[in-house]
Amino acid sequence: MDGAGVSVPCRLLLALCCVVAAAVAAGAKVLPPPSNLDYSFIQICTLNWTWNPPENVSSSCDLEYSSDIMIDQVPQEKREWSKSRFRVTNVFLNEEMRFKVRSECKDGNSSEPSQWVETSLLPTGIPGTAAVDLSCVWHNLEYMVCTWCPGENANSNTSYTLYYWFDGLKNHQKCNNYSVDQGIFRCIFNLSFPKVTNTYPDISILIRDDAEEIRPVCANKNPTTLVKPATPRRVTLSKINDGIYMEWSESDTFPEKCLGYEVEYHTGGLDTAQRIEVEDNYVTVPSIDPNSKYAFKVRAKPKPECYSSKLYSDWSEEKSIGEKADSTFYFVLTLAVPAIVAVSTIILLVYLKRLKILIFPPIPDPREILKRMFGEQNEDSQSCAKDDSVNANNRLIKEEEIHTLIVTETPECTISEKENQ
Repeated sequence: MDGAGVSVPCRLLLALCCVVAAAVAAGAKVLPPPSNLDYSFIQICTLNWTWNPPENVSSSCDLEYSSDIMIDQVPQEKREWSKSRFRVTNVFLNEEMRFKVRSECKDGNSSEPSQWVETSLLPTGIPGTAAVDLSCVWHNLEYMVCTWCPGENANSNTSYTLYYWFDGLKNHQKCNNYSVDQGIFRCIFNLSFPKVTNTYPDISILIRDDAEEIRPVCANKNPTTLVKPATPRRVTLSKINDGIYMEWSESDTFPEKCLGYEVEYHTGGLDTAQRIEVEDNYVTVPSIDPNSKYAFKVRAKPKPECYSSKLYSDWSEEKSIGEKADSTFYFVLTLAVPAIVAVSTIILLVYLKRLKILIFPPIPDPREILKRMFGEQNEDSQSCAKDDSVNANNRLIKEEEIHTLIVTETPECTISEKENQ
């Protein structure tokens, strides 16, 4: 009895819950999807997706639309909710682009979101022929320089053309100042805005060829990330007290206080270089060595409160101030000093020796004097005796020669006389 009495109410309660759940499920409605989803080009790289509202939507539904984009089947995590029946997006011509949208009731309505409605924009041309490695730099807020390389499957004679557009231009513009160097395409076009401008529109860039087999490519650039200032000019150096004052001209194209600077200076090799950051167009370096030569250069950089760019300008031409002793002079001096000292020492020693002889002359030895005197006399007498004997012999020899000559000549005269007789 007790078990049956307990089980009956439980069964009734369970049945009641199932009936309520079924009624709730039956009351929930799925919204109808939007209709006539389509797209159109606003500009070269901008699409406008449009659709019509769903039919038979309850007036209690606060209707809005959820939309999403996929590139080559990869969600872009850019889902948006809006009451508008359109969405403007950038276009990716080099890849398949899918767009989907559905209708929803906002703020706790019992209706379920509708099914997704999709459409896609397929790329044209042969894969691998689109331009690659597109890179752009906005020089000094005056002109843009873009470079790119041809696709791996593009022909060598492919002639790419760059078009650009930004909000403020009525129509897209063609870049005419282009060149090709070692397979790298380069194009330059003017791009400037008033100095008072605080925000800059995105730049849409399209690169394509007239041939249908070449696939076009689109890119949208935030110009504040591409800013590169010009090299600082009119750099001057001067000495002030015990320091060096450096100054350079400010840019005419940048708004005030939108550029910072980096100064590098050294007294010798680059390993001794020091860098300092300054906010204005001048700097003073104190406590310098008056006997050293200093070399300075400077470059500009955009301030983060004005631009998102990380690009520095090129360094200015290096300028020097001060005098530095010639290293050749020190080298010669290093070699000459020891040589001069050595020669001076030798001369001094010789001079001291002669001076000693003059001051303290040597005392002659009497024995040597006597020996020299008597030895010279003996030698003279002996030499004289020898000379006499030699002279005597010479006289005898001469007399004999004369006598022989006389004896020899006498017979000849006699014979000649006899013949005459």
